[in-house]
Amino acid sequence: MSKKEKKKGRMGGIIRNLVLIIAAAVFLFSAYQLVMIYLEYKKGTDEYDKIRQYAVESPVKEETKENDEAEGEEEGEEAQEVQEPQGPQIDFEALKAVNPDVVGWIEIETLDISYPIVQTTDNDHYLHYTFEGQRNANGAIFLEHTNSSDFEDCNTIIYGHNMRNGSMFGTFRKLHEQSNLTSPYVWICTPKHTWRYKIFSVHTASVTGETYTLFSMADEQFAEYLKSMKSASELQLDAEADKDDKVITMSTCTGNSSTRFVIQAKRLEKGEN
Repeated sequence: MSKKEKKKGRMGGIIRNLVLIIAAAVFLFSAYQLVMIYLEYKKGTDEYDKIRQYAVESPVKEETKENDEAEGEEEGEEAQEVQEPQGPQIDFEALKAVNPDVVGWIEIETLDISYPIVQTTDNDHYLHYTFEGQRNANGAIFLEHTNSSDFEDCNTIIYGHNMRNGSMFGTFRKLHEQSNLTSPYVWICTPKHTWRYKIFSVHTASVTGETYTLFSMADEQFAEYLKSMKSASELQLDAEADKDDKVITMSTCTGNSSTRFVIQAKRLEKGEN
């Protein structure tokens, strides 16, 4: 074998070894990144699992009332019992001791969502910090900073990350399939009230579109907005919202910077289904 061929062989071996070393380095770095992401996700989910100790599920409350169809029945006949759904019981005093920014609690049973809701003076802080103030990719579920904290605005916007492990609003993606909506109800609890909402629209929205419009009054403009939101729904839903309803718009990212995935629900009156 000539010197030229030997030199060429040695160079080929060096290049192959260099390629293997680079490939191994890329693999190890990628593995490191994945481990760090997993640990950060776990740290965030562990925190929120601990926070759920402040939320206690309520049993269905039984109330006794007379059946409208039973008018004229003989006296002494037992009144019919009906079940009134009750939301979770939240220890807001304990939550405020951890974070005074807490304004509510959200529970969506069909999506396994149960988290505190916070609000501060901007929409950036809680993208990066958890309920306990730790910098973490999970962030927190938070209210639009220009909304009233008592959920009495016509349209109240709630934001949360679309986490790959399904935490925060990560399970919203399930509602791309109609069959996954096993219950249309959402609970919003505040220090003063517990409200039940019913989902009337599920759709993908433009970040600059009308979905994120806030209204100062329940007027015809708000009524037209609700019609537009209903018509945009990707799921068939029987709930209808009108201008006298209080609405929540729950929003998460889609992986496309120009769009968001949105679930909208209207507040129900007591006894309304």
